[in-house]
Amino acid sequence: MTRIDRDEEREKRIKMDIVVDAYNRHERAIGWYTYLEDTIRFPFEAQCIEEREVSPLEEGEDVRVNGMSSVEASQSEMFVTVDWMGRELGVPLAQVEPIKVDGETEEAVADWHYWAGRGYEF
Repeated sequence: MTRIDRDEEREKRIKMDIVVDAYNRHERAIGWYTYLEDTIRFPFEAQCIEEREVSPLEEGEDVRVNGMSSVEASQSEMFVTVDWMGRELGVPLAQVEPIKVDGETEEAVADWHYWAGRGYEF
């Protein structure tokens, strides 16, 4: 994922709504997980926007995103579950782009893409 320019409005929302009162890596991961799980409307259709070593998805491949992966799986980055080749599989949220979703879902996924694209870590 290419580095993304700083967005002050998004920075403020992330700081004040998502990782507010998070003082360590684990608390920031839980803040993100909770925000995404509470905001995104699952399931939704998405397209793979980049290939990743940790995922079998190929760029341009369409998938159905069913929900968040477990909290434990999302301690280094956010993972979602997708239907893939007849089974459910966890893939990085940063790897997929929603297709025709509601505004809240679009913004929440864009928030995570921004965080990941800026190179931020928990």
